[in-house]
Amino acid sequence: MALETAGLSPVEAFALVGVIGVGAQWLAWRIQMPAIVLMLVAGLIVGPVTGVFIPARDIGDLVGPMISVAVAVILFEGGLTLNLHALQDAAKGVRRLVIIGAPLGWLTSALAVHYGAGLGWGASAVFGGIMIVTGPTVIAPLLRHARLSRRPAALLQWEAIVNDPVGALAAVLAFGAVQVLATNSDASDAAVHYFNGIFFATLTGFLAGRGVSYTFRRGMVPEYMKIPVLFVVLLGAFALTDRLMHESGLLAVTVMGLVIANAQLPSYEELRRFKEHATILLVSGVFILLAAGLKMEALLALDLRAVLFVLLVVLVARPFTVMVALLGTDLPLRERILVAFTGPRGVVLMAVAGLFGERLVGLGIADGAAIGPLAFALVASTVVINGFGLTPLASLLGLRAAEVPGVLLVGGTRLTAGLGAALQKAEIPVLITDMNLGRLRLARTAGLPVFYGDILSEAAESQVEFIGFSTIFAATDNDSYNTLVTTDLAPEFGRDKVWQLPRDKSESQRHSLPVTLGGRRLGDGRTYHELEALLIQGWTVRATKVTEEYSFEDWRKDRPDSVLLCELPAKGDLRLVAQDSKTIPAEGSTLIALSPPKAEAA
Repeated sequence: MALETAGLSPVEAFALVGVIGVGAQWLAWRIQMPAIVLMLVAGLIVGPVTGVFIPARDIGDLVGPMISVAVAVILFEGGLTLNLHALQDAAKGVRRLVIIGAPLGWLTSALAVHYGAGLGWGASAVFGGIMIVTGPTVIAPLLRHARLSRRPAALLQWEAIVNDPVGALAAVLAFGAVQVLATNSDASDAAVHYFNGIFFATLTGFLAGRGVSYTFRRGMVPEYMKIPVLFVVLLGAFALTDRLMHESGLLAVTVMGLVIANAQLPSYEELRRFKEHATILLVSGVFILLAAGLKMEALLALDLRAVLFVLLVVLVARPFTVMVALLGTDLPLRERILVAFTGPRGVVLMAVAGLFGERLVGLGIADGAAIGPLAFALVASTVVINGFGLTPLASLLGLRAAEVPGVLLVGGTRLTAGLGAALQKAEIPVLITDMNLGRLRLARTAGLPVFYGDILSEAAESQVEFIGFSTIFAATDNDSYNTLVTTDLAPEFGRDKVWQLPRDKSESQRHSLPVTLGGRRLGDGRTYHELEALLIQGWTVRATKVTEEYSFEDWRKDRPDSVLLCELPAKGDLRLVAQDSKTIPAEGSTLIALSPPKAEAA
């Protein structure tokens, strides 16, 4: 039972939601767990378990609008990731999952609700429509953690984002039908209203996206106002369409994001990254609000029928829908199996389910009260199952981009060829890239995988499995290009994972760059030209293992001139060695260094 408390002020409530939500995400990152699991648990503890925070009591009428706006922003950010250039070979599968999979998923999910949870056909039809969604806010971190191959990752990501507004609209249509039957309204008028709402939402989202793209490209909006203008247009499009028909605003903002994502805007990356940061805050807040708002009595009412319902969705409805939808495509069976058994639900399902559950109760359909708790049970179960099961399943099916995080080496040089060979021998995946095909000759001769082209190009985005690499090292003979690559890719890889060689004249105040530009400096301070001169003299990249008998101090004594590049711990990921590093490699580590000819491998 919840403890009786005096309640929180709105300011205290907002602060608590922020601290718990972001704190849960950070803790999840530290302990390598799905963040949504910790957020749901935290929400339950502060809400129905202890009664410290009850949204309806502490925030009141603001809860509904806050969740609606947050979900709209989340879906818009999802639309911003839908770049058509990245779809390519997964396009046919995505079309099938949306055109065939969505209606079929609606039917199978409704059957699972009716026969599993025992709800009536009206509530089952509405909840079945909502269950089409697969949660882009959950899929994205799962894909990053599992490091899936490009095509199955694209299938899951596109399905999640596109089907989110589709699921909400399916629930709207089903609710409309139930409302007509319950109130004896005119079915034809209701149908016209709903389809007009869908058309208007699509048109509004398209025009809003095109308008933003046009004004941004023509320089009609100053750089410092682009984010505020984007937010205002987003909220305007959502509010306008949602006023005409509830939940159609979700479709409008998704279409708006899709249009902007494919408009080739120069400032697109800045917009998308800012939206990602905002989405993290909003997802944290929404999950805490939804979990804290659940009633303990409703949760305790969940019984074995709720377990049967979840099992039917996970083991029957989802796999059957995906396998039928992808029947006849050229997708390998293993990819279909992975997609079929990967269907985590997220924030949109919980938010929309709670809303329609209340509306069904308002129509006199008592089963509507069970939709919220069932949605929570489905979200919690699928997140736990997929959060802990996706990586092993992908490994079993051979669909991970890399079992071990790899290193992306930019620049076809003697140094990258030697370092790549040493890493590959240690079973660390590598890829060497260069815009000059001739410079990749050394890497190809050594049997190393290469990519011919600019690593920042659209071709690289569609052909390079970036998800398989955790570290990037820019080592071309062009300091400016190295700085450009590491600066551009730092938000994707993390600033602690992007490296470059020290720049020529970097010690000069006239040539030094701000700390916000470029990557971490690798090696002992020697530049590309200095290291190249050593390699021409016969220096080579060699690996040496640190043991109890041969310590790091022994290695340094034998090789005082060697340039330590990276360390392979006995347990854990590869660590590149910074210019100012004071870390002493532990016993069992393998050292990879550039050593003079006289230094023999231990």
